[in-house]
Amino acid sequence: MSVIGEAALSGFLELLWGRLLDSALNFVADHKQVQQQLKQWQSILPDIQAVLNDAEEKQIRNKGVRNWLEDLQDLAYDMDDILDEFAYEELRLALLKTQAQASISKVRKLIPTCCTSSNFSPTSFLFNNSMIPKMKEITARLDSLTTRRNSLGLSEILSQGATSKGKKPRLQPTSVVDEAVEYVGRDDEKRKMLDLLKSNNSNGVFVLSIVGMGGMGKTTLAQLVYNDASTKESFDHRAWVCVSDEFDAVNITKTILQSITSDPCAYNDLNLLQVKLKEKLSGKKCLLVLDDIWNESYEDWTILRSLFGAGTKIIVTTHIQNVSSNVDPVKAFHLDKLSHDDCLSIFTQHALKARNFNGHLQFKEVGENIVRRCNGLPLAAKAIGSLLRTVKDLGEWEKIYESEIWDLPEDQCGILPALRLSYHHLPPQLKRCFAYCSIFPKDYEFQKEEIILLWRAEGFLQLKLKGQIKDPGNQYFQDLASRGNMLQIGG
Repeated sequence: MSVIGEAALSGFLELLWGRLLDSALNFVADHKQVQQQLKQWQSILPDIQAVLNDAEEKQIRNKGVRNWLEDLQDLAYDMDDILDEFAYEELRLALLKTQAQASISKVRKLIPTCCTSSNFSPTSFLFNNSMIPKMKEITARLDSLTTRRNSLGLSEILSQGATSKGKKPRLQPTSVVDEAVEYVGRDDEKRKMLDLLKSNNSNGVFVLSIVGMGGMGKTTLAQLVYNDASTKESFDHRAWVCVSDEFDAVNITKTILQSITSDPCAYNDLNLLQVKLKEKLSGKKCLLVLDDIWNESYEDWTILRSLFGAGTKIIVTTHIQNVSSNVDPVKAFHLDKLSHDDCLSIFTQHALKARNFNGHLQFKEVGENIVRRCNGLPLAAKAIGSLLRTVKDLGEWEKIYESEIWDLPEDQCGILPALRLSYHHLPPQLKRCFAYCSIFPKDYEFQKEEIILLWRAEGFLQLKLKGQIKDPGNQYFQDLASRGNMLQIGG
């Protein structure tokens, strides 16, 4: 089952549970057969929901569990359809009641005489002839899933979200660095890059490339160089462009021009944009970062490079060696994995707000084991550290370390196992909101208010349980934003 499928399933089960506790039972209070079926759903659904985390993890290696999850997802949609029919019928009857209150005599003329007797139930025909068989069939499927659940050995595992308070989706990486974090492990590369950027050259465009696999810290290194005080002093203009997998010369040129002028640009003609940019850069020193290039076309690169002359220095980040070769760098920086100590520092900063385990000795052994599983990848250390930042239960840390998701190859799921693990332990309400973002193009920039409205339109924020927060959309966004690795998956 896909990541999006898992999120949809978690979300649907929670929404269905909320709807069952809401108005459905009151609406059909006088219909015993319907009440009986709904009460059975109420008793079975929590037992299935309780093993969902275990199932989502075991389905990686167990086809039977994967099929169980797919059948559960189909059933969730069917249950949702029936509750939608309830909601429609309740709305229809409420409308009739409103009309009746306005004009009792007019409503009597519209309703047949046989329907005005004291024994009339407006929902009886609907339930007796269509709903009851559907509901019994769903109950039978729920029972079957319960039986299969037991035979598959699925057990209850609370997610981290339950024990604490509350193509890849991503926000566009920017030039901004987190001042609250101490960056470790790339001091040597940073120093060498700064020395090269300060050097004089009059032979045209000067390019440095940063190459490494996903999660190695390419973007972070570029940010550190871009924001260094000596860099700001050495260049008249600086511009940061996240290129990603869509190499759009118009958008790239427009972004550079807007960064230099600090003014919005309405031009969409490439030639006009290039002329304007050349005018602005004439006789000026400019530092340009082209972050996360995927496009291997040498022709596309030469068209973009033609905009720049002596005085312009470019930093390119990419995980593709051919891209680095195409840009013909003065020097290519190939990032290796970090040392265990550096990864440990990244992990503890995000998990414990500390440089080491000295003040948290109870987590030292399992924490160091988790860091070893991060395999020298700074993004993995950050992701799992962020996941555990509010978890004070040693048992929850041990569950993270023992998870089978660590053993899942990266090419099978499309993301680092550490990032998938971080997603897996999100609370259900955050899972579905996060996964919904995958409908946007890669690096799409959306506004907070926009995405919250879309979540609300999808029904993700419409839980009506006691103790619900007043503004769930804003809270969900803040919770996801605080897990920075989830919203910005970059190199």
